[in-house]
Amino acid sequence: MIRKRLSGMLLGAALMLSGVAAGPAWAEEAGVIRLGAAVSLTGKYSSNGAFTRNGYDLAVERINGEGGVTVGGKPYKLEIVYYDDESTPARGAQLVERLIQQDGVDYLLGPYSSGLTEAIAPVTEKYGVPMVEANGAAVSLFRKGYRYLFAVLSTTDQYLRGAVDLAAKVHDDPSQVRIAMAFENDPFSQDVREGVMEDAAKHGMKIVIDDKLPPELNDMSATLSKAKVLKPDLLLLSGHDKGAALAVRQVADQRLNLPMMALTHCDSAQIAEKFGAAAEYALCAAQWAPALTYSDALFGSAADYAELYEKTYGHAAPYQAAESSAAVQVFADAFARAGTLDRKAVRDALAETRMMTFYGPIEFDETGKNVSKPTVLFQVQDGKYAVVYPQAFAEAKFRWPTPLWSER
Repeated sequence: MIRKRLSGMLLGAALMLSGVAAGPAWAEEAGVIRLGAAVSLTGKYSSNGAFTRNGYDLAVERINGEGGVTVGGKPYKLEIVYYDDESTPARGAQLVERLIQQDGVDYLLGPYSSGLTEAIAPVTEKYGVPMVEANGAAVSLFRKGYRYLFAVLSTTDQYLRGAVDLAAKVHDDPSQVRIAMAFENDPFSQDVREGVMEDAAKHGMKIVIDDKLPPELNDMSATLSKAKVLKPDLLLLSGHDKGAALAVRQVADQRLNLPMMALTHCDSAQIAEKFGAAAEYALCAAQWAPALTYSDALFGSAADYAELYEKTYGHAAPYQAAESSAAVQVFADAFARAGTLDRKAVRDALAETRMMTFYGPIEFDETGKNVSKPTVLFQVQDGKYAVVYPQAFAEAKFRWPTPLWSER
C-alpha cells in the first residue's frame, strides 16, 4: 500500500510507505478527514496517473497549509490513502472496495481515465460513498443514474467539437469538409467520437474515415495510409497520450499532408517538447490552460496555480493535475457547507456545489456532471501551446491550413 499523509504547515509533506498513522499530538490539534484514491502509478496510464496524484497532493498540501477544513466548528486536516490500480479497471474496482471496507474511507477521489471510473462508480454507489472525480469524462458515466458520482471536468463529447467548429468557420462551405477519424475503442474516446458525429452532422460534413484503434496503440499506419489517398480536410484522433504521440510521429514519418489535425491528450504527451517541428499546427483538446482568467482564494489565478505546480514538480502543469486539484477543493467546500462528516449529508452538499476555482466554474446537474465549464483547444505554435478556441479565451489566432511538408 502506498499511503500519503499531508499535514501542510503543521508537519510538512510526509510520504508513508506503510500503515503508520500520524502521531497523537497532531490528532489532538486537528481531526483527520481521510480520502481514498486508486490511481494509475504503473501501466499504460501511469504518466497521467502521476499527474492526477500530483494534483491531489498539491491541493491537500495547500488546504492543510491554510489551516485545513472547518466542519461543524472543528478543524480537520485532509489525508489521502493511495493504491496503485495498475491501469486496470478490475483492479481499480477491487482496490476501491478495499478502501471502503478495510480502510474505512468514506470519501473517494477518482482514478485516471473514463474506463477506470466506469469500473469504480458501481462500487462507490453500492456503499453510498461520495466520489468526486476529475479524469473520467465519458458522458456515458452520467447516463446511469449514479447519485454519489460528481465530476469537475467537462464531459468527453465536448473535447473535439471545437475542432469541427473551427473547420466550419475557415471553410466557405462547411458541408464540403471531409473528416477522417480514428478513436481508441474505450469509453472516453468513443464518447469524443459521439460529440464529433453530432456536430459534423449539423454542418453536413462528410466522414470519409471512421476507424477504431486498439488499446495497444502501437501503430496507426493503416488509418494514415487511407488518409493519404482520401485527403481529408481534418483528422481527428483520440487515444490518450500514447495515441497523441503515435499520431504526431507517424504523420511526420509518412509526410502526410493534413490541413488540420486535432488530438486529445497531446499536451500531457508533450508533443511540442518531444517532436518539435513535427507537432507544429496540431490542435490539442484540453480541459484547462494557465492563460484562462479563472481564479480562487486558495490558489489564486490559473497562472498562479501553473507557477506553483511547476515549482513543486519541475514540469509544466497539465490539465489533468489542475482538474485533480479542483476535485479536492470541491470536497473541502462540501465538508464545510455540510457541517458534518455524514456521508449522505456530504453527498447532498456536493450536489449543491456552486463555486469558482482557478480551474473554472463548477456546478453539477442532477446527473453529477459539471455543466458550467467549457473545454478549450490549444494549437502548437512556435513550439508553444497557445489557446485558440473558444474565441473568448484565445491568446493567439488560429493558424490554418497546415503547410505542406515540402514547404516547411
